Amino acid sequence: MAEDGSNGQEGAAPPQPGVSVIAQYVKDLSFENPGAPATLTQQGGSPNISVSVGVQPRPVSDTDIEIELRLDARAIDGETTLFAIELVYAGVFRLINVTQETVNPIMLIECPRLLFPFARRIIADASRDGGFPPLLLDPIDFVALYRQRMVNPGAAAPAAEAPPSTN
Repeated sequence: MAEDGSNGQEGAAPPQPGVSVIAQYVKDLSFENPGAPATLTQQGGSPNISVSVGVQPRPVSDTDIEIELRLDARAIDGETTLFAIELVYAGVFRLINVTQETVNPIMLIECPRLLFPFARRIIADASRDGGFPPLLLDPIDFVALYRQRMVNPGAAAPAAEAPPSTN
């Protein structure tokens, strides 16, 4: 045993940076099926599906941040809206020992990347529960959204078109 009184703490590494998920939740969910039941029984071609994505951070405390992942999906066949889904899926994240220069990339890339699989499932379930095949979204490139936001910092919330999965 060491007699120098250091208790093995000498040369201890500084605490590692990290991100903890404190909570995640559906903040807002809307599913519209305006043409039902007629649109559910028609056997038309493939509808035009558009998906927009936005990420909005909001400080909750000195260490905690709420991240809103906004997904808006619409299926349109000609002039007819088959369905519209609007989802705000949010999470509260605790940033631990994070440097100031890494806060924005964590908030706008890593946090929404952690939320996306859960939001994807909610979108798929909502479209299926509405009488349509599940809408399976392709993974989203949050790095590209972050870069877009950095080019246009005055934008309130970035939006990007994300193609739906072909599954």
